[in-house]
Amino acid sequence: MFNMDNDIEYLELIDDILKNKEFIKTQDIEHHGTTRYDHSLRVSYLSYKISKVLKVDYIDSARAGLLHDFFLSDENRSTKERFVSTFIHPKISVENAIREFNINGKEMDIIRTHMFPINLAFPKYLESWVVSSVDKIVGTYEFSKKFKNQLSYATNFFIIFLLNNIK
Repeated sequence: MFNMDNDIEYLELIDDILKNKEFIKTQDIEHHGTTRYDHSLRVSYLSYKISKVLKVDYIDSARAGLLHDFFLSDENRSTKERFVSTFIHPKISVENAIREFNINGKEMDIIRTHMFPINLAFPKYLESWVVSSVDKIVGTYEFSKKFKNQLSYATNFFIIFLLNNIK
């Protein structure tokens, strides 16, 4: 989807995060049909590129975009635990990012508000809006890849059902 491997400037901005032993653990957590690590990289890189075009703080966008889902969770969580996580994970991600990386106030806002409007924390900065929007776009892309076959089967089943029941 992206060619971030050749973007030396971007990779230098996030190098310390990618080498962090706690952040590396996100490689083992499923998230939107991919890993939380890969999802966060996509959000981070796209936010970085958009922020550069908009001439806003692309450094905070890249770093906070990478840390927006920086929380560890059990793969065997119940449906209720996954639902609750939707609302509480931004706070946990901020706490983890402060502990591991001593993030600044803008980065805190970007992470804390990335689930707006599902969470009612209103973004203060344009960079927060960028990361929040990119997260939704990337999440939708990942979900569509994950459920592509299931959606195709369901659509075909529905069409066959309709054709068999039209008189």
